Amino acid sequence: MANRAKKSQMERVSVPPLSSVAICGGTHGNELTGLYIVREMQKKKIEKVGSVSITTIVTNPRASEAGRRYIEMDLNRCFTDVLLSSPITESTPYELRRAQELNAQLGPKGSTDAVDLLIDLHNTTANMGLCLIFYTLDWITLHIYKYIQNKMSSVPVRVIQLEVPISDAYALDSVGKRGFAIEVGPQPNGVLRADIFNMVKEAVDLTLEWLQEFNSGHTFEGGTVEAYTLVKSVDYPRDSAGKITAAIHQDLQDNDFKLLRSGDPIFLTFAGETLKYEGEDLYPYFVNECAYYEKKIAFHLAMKKTYSFPSICAKKDGETA
Repeated sequence: MANRAKKSQMERVSVPPLSSVAICGGTHGNELTGLYIVREMQKKKIEKVGSVSITTIVTNPRASEAGRRYIEMDLNRCFTDVLLSSPITESTPYELRRAQELNAQLGPKGSTDAVDLLIDLHNTTANMGLCLIFYTLDWITLHIYKYIQNKMSSVPVRVIQLEVPISDAYALDSVGKRGFAIEVGPQPNGVLRADIFNMVKEAVDLTLEWLQEFNSGHTFEGGTVEAYTLVKSVDYPRDSAGKITAAIHQDLQDNDFKLLRSGDPIFLTFAGETLKYEGEDLYPYFVNECAYYEKKIAFHLAMKKTYSFPSICAKKDGETA
């Protein structure tokens, strides 16, 4: 994508229309926004919007019913090529079985049979606003991001890029030909907030709106976007037994995407000592995310990059370029 993105913004690119979209919620069973959006769409029997067929899925029904993130293992870490091709035995965890079911239904991953666009809806306890998370910065998804960002003025809209080979991409959205997660917070686990629900619903509606315009022949002009690219993860300070010895410092708490400079406080030990950041200036996100305690992550750090993309329109029948 890096080389492709350098094409002139004046060049227009034609891409086949997108006819199938999957909207998924409940991949983590205690993140309620996506779960309730999917249930509402199913209740209203929303299966087609204009030229786009829509599949709505509660991805982890057992965890959703139990109100837990997962039952045996994190479903959103089960979609690598290795795990999707692993043999199923009596001891295979429920989530891995479910991942292979979803891959068969929405993929298979990397195939021409996969859905054109897969959107997975998540919540975070971190103060991140509305974020789209991509594995690959595709022109279609960049245009969708820019469209949402331009239309939603009430909340910060950002993009996070994970530079991981698609074969190693572990999240559900990697199963589609294109895909992204929508991550919105702050929202506590097991809680539904009206403002967060409405943010995500608006982002989903705007995505479907963009697809309708694109498929109907509208040309979207090229431009540039900023994306946060993961550099590294930072764990909490720990003692010799592996126990956490500090909390996120109050100056960092709730300041996701605020530039972190060397010397800025990041942790406050339980003994009252302030621990400061040492390193290059980077942007923190997923700060103090509840679900990442078990993953030994206090926050991620990213650099900000600017990407250019060309004008785009749907390829017409018989068109070769």
